Amino acid sequence: NIEPGQRVPVALPGARLPGDRRIEVTRIAGEESQGMLCSGAELGLTADADGILILAPGADLGTPLADLLGDVVLDVDVKPNRGDALSIVGLAREVAAATGTKPHQPVVAVTESGDDTADHVTVEVRDVMRCPRFVARYLDGLKVGPSPTATQVRLMAAGVRPVSNVVDASNHVMLELGKPTHTFDAARVRDGRLIVRGATAGEHLETLDHVGRSLDEGTLLIADADGPLAMAGLIGGAASEVSQGTTRVIIESAIFDALTIRRTGQRYGLRSEASLRFEKGQETRLARVAADGVARLIAHWAGARVARGVIDTDPQDPPQVRLAFRPRRVSQWLGVDLAGAEMAELLGREGIATAAATTQDTVQLISGERPIPLDEKAAADALVALIPSHRRDLAVEADLAEEVARMYGYDGLPKRLPDTLMPRYLDDPQRGQNDVRDLLSGRGLDEVVTVGLIAPADHARLGKGGSGATIQAANPVSADHSELRRSMLPGLVRCLVDNERQRRDDVAVFELGATHSWLDGRPDERHELAILLAGAVAPPAVEGPSRHWDVAAAKGLVEWLVERVGQGRIRFEPATALEAVEHPGRTALIAVELSSGQRMELGRVGELDPRYLVSYGARAERAIFALVDLRGLARLAPTRRRVPVLDRTPGADRDISVVVDASRPANEVAALIHAAGGPRLRSVRLFDRWEGPPLAGGEVSLGYHLRFEPGDQPLTDRDPEAATADIVAALRDRLGARIRG
Repeated sequence: NIEPGQRVPVALPGARLPGDRRIEVTRIAGEESQGMLCSGAELGLTADADGILILAPGADLGTPLADLLGDVVLDVDVKPNRGDALSIVGLAREVAAATGTKPHQPVVAVTESGDDTADHVTVEVRDVMRCPRFVARYLDGLKVGPSPTATQVRLMAAGVRPVSNVVDASNHVMLELGKPTHTFDAARVRDGRLIVRGATAGEHLETLDHVGRSLDEGTLLIADADGPLAMAGLIGGAASEVSQGTTRVIIESAIFDALTIRRTGQRYGLRSEASLRFEKGQETRLARVAADGVARLIAHWAGARVARGVIDTDPQDPPQVRLAFRPRRVSQWLGVDLAGAEMAELLGREGIATAAATTQDTVQLISGERPIPLDEKAAADALVALIPSHRRDLAVEADLAEEVARMYGYDGLPKRLPDTLMPRYLDDPQRGQNDVRDLLSGRGLDEVVTVGLIAPADHARLGKGGSGATIQAANPVSADHSELRRSMLPGLVRCLVDNERQRRDDVAVFELGATHSWLDGRPDERHELAILLAGAVAPPAVEGPSRHWDVAAAKGLVEWLVERVGQGRIRFEPATALEAVEHPGRTALIAVELSSGQRMELGRVGELDPRYLVSYGARAERAIFALVDLRGLARLAPTRRRVPVLDRTPGADRDISVVVDASRPANEVAALIHAAGGPRLRSVRLFDRWEGPPLAGGEVSLGYHLRFEPGDQPLTDRDPEAATADIVAALRDRLGARIRG
């Protein structure tokens, strides 16, 4: 493809090309080669590998290629709310605002001739909510080939692979304006009719990456009478792809709902430069501008003829947004005294015009909430910002304050505390959960966080599965995470199994989280504390083997937690209705007697059925669980917190072993000890339970640790002894108990 007099790049001996290819002196067909003429692909500049790269005719011989084609590439960190900056025009606006100059808006002039676009193209939008505007142009007489070298270099510098002059024109405009477009081979669109609609069940589409995709019902498509042509805003279809034989094209430049594109991309695992821009919202005005820009480039690069007119389903631009703000409030936020005129000048650098506010204007403090109306006095002190259509991120008064700060310069803001009153204290709604978290962590339990979505098989093991019993995820990542959990036990048991795989058999974990189920036909969310205990309570003691977790130890832990968190006397009652995973005879209801005398059920504590553990592959022979309703626990918290006065005299501890009938519940014995011990008996804790010799059959020995504290009067040695004597007498008289040595 070379001719005499052309300027071409040459790699001399010693040069290194992309791919770590080194140029050396060699012999080719008996002739010594002193270098290599390079194609654009060999230099990593273009995708064309079929011929030598032809440079500009006026290039000076011997000029280093880097000086001739070199460019500065800026890597810009564009924040998620600034979709308007994902373009050359958007960045130019920012540079102009920072330097105090005016940006030059691109003017697109298209030369039209021949037939009308409406003679060849029709557009039907069946889902206006998800596609509020659709612009189409028709071009014919084009010849598909490579785009100009300079264009290919720019595209590759921006991370876009050059394809052809038609496709590159679309990508070039997307990078310039931030508006994605798509070109269809008009010969492959039946009757030139484009339909925007949702997919029906069972439809398929082979996309441009040559992957056949089964479409979910409702997926937004661009189709013709024969079927889908493209997934709107994401990727085109192979059936309507522009190829080397294409001579007629239809340019699509549409506005799609941002949330729809984001959800569809997540559902199919698709993400592209186009979808990235659609997800952040599009400026409606650009639909026509981008279509004209692509048409102009294709006409210039491919010799196409642009048909007269366009198809535009909604040619009216939306009304301009008015956003009122109070300069005095902005000055308070920023800590610098600026007049309204100064703020207007700063905002004007960004193309944000201002005007005097009226009583018809409102101040938007929080997005989505009711705005604050302005009376005559407030309107006189306020201004209205006329928001440009590309600034979709400006929605509340604080957004304008941020723009004023940006233009003023963050370095120029004084470093001082804001001149505002401190708001009154509001109790933290998470305080109760944080207290529970701190208490359990202090007792040596580890907090875990498991996934709130579980598999249908997990609910089946719980006995809570079946059609309609669980809340299904609309777009699950996988089948193992497709249902909102009705219990946190599956996640905790999986945590136990994971620990066992790491040879950690002693597990004591808890989780604070939400469970979901249906209640009267509506979703119901419950906040719970879930505890799972397995293995040893603590490392082996010197005197003998370590103690393992059992139901009694778990009940003691729950009782201790309730006493620390709130007010009310806890008791454990036999559970008559068992869940599918609970061990028969080893599960109790957690109930609390409130100060009003009412009974409140707080949760359940017990042992898991060994078969449930085996179904997950757990090695533990025994696992203890506790489930506590956090809302019920919060009801026990006192409305006023009292700080205890430290006792000046020490307390006293006593241990007592009581032999009672084996059928007697341990909490009933503890309640009697509490009642008989007097006001200085602060706590009763079960620390031992024994059945067997030397006790008679049907008897059990219960060991309790008693804690006496002085209170208002000093505690003498005789006080605990007298109280203990009263306790022993009550146990003998009321329960027929006897005291072990």
